[in-house]
Amino acid sequence: MTVAVRVIPCLDVDAGRVVKGVNFVDLRDAGDPVELASAYDRAGADELTFLDVTASSSDRGTMLDVVRRTAESVFIPLTVGGGVRSVADVDTLLRAGADKVGVNTAAIARPELIAEIADRFGRQVLVLSLDVRRAPGGATASGFEVTTHGGRRGTGIDAVDWARRAAELGAGELLVNSMDADGTRAGFDLELIRAVRHVVDVPVVASGGAGQAADFPPAIGAGADAVLAASVFHFGELTVADVKDALRRDGHPVR
Repeated sequence: MTVAVRVIPCLDVDAGRVVKGVNFVDLRDAGDPVELASAYDRAGADELTFLDVTASSSDRGTMLDVVRRTAESVFIPLTVGGGVRSVADVDTLLRAGADKVGVNTAAIARPELIAEIADRFGRQVLVLSLDVRRAPGGATASGFEVTTHGGRRGTGIDAVDWARRAAELGAGELLVNSMDADGTRAGFDLELIRAVRHVVDVPVVASGGAGQAADFPPAIGAGADAVLAASVFHFGELTVADVKDALRRDGHPVR
């Protein structure tokens, strides 16, 4: 059975508001997260992803309130990430109404966390988020490197190797974000998507670089199972329907 391609708006939340910038800087206010989530639900989004971009403990309560209010008002799967460091954090977010939880930096620091979360809640709950950039001067075998701190800090870890290892440890899905393309609207990094697809058999969500409807089908052609975008949706340049129409025209099944 062919699985339908998922179209996922991403809401970067900072202190209870949705924001968007280029390469995670120069953030602009894009609205109330619960209102935006409800609008995307009505517009036919298949899932929503919330990323707590400040993710400090002081903002945790704000984010939990946003998740609770969103879960009460929308009925599509909700992934929440940002600052998740423990099994207890995952438990808290699931109880607040998240369906899946995204983990990034904490898993790089301690890969066993992936297995701990998968063992406790099932791997379908765990989305491993990778912020990837092209490695300077052939520093990794694949040419891609995992970054932390919103793409500002390199780790020296080969991104493709980390994707493979994370899937083996129990990550149920990989959210692969190209930091080079993020916010640029120049299209998804197809080479990165192909490289990750080649080494994992779990779903891959392509993120970073969407600028027009025509950018989305090539990402699926390169091996992604779902496509994620933020600013093109938030600022009204594209609708979910525009993206689904483009995917359908290219022969990809959508819901």
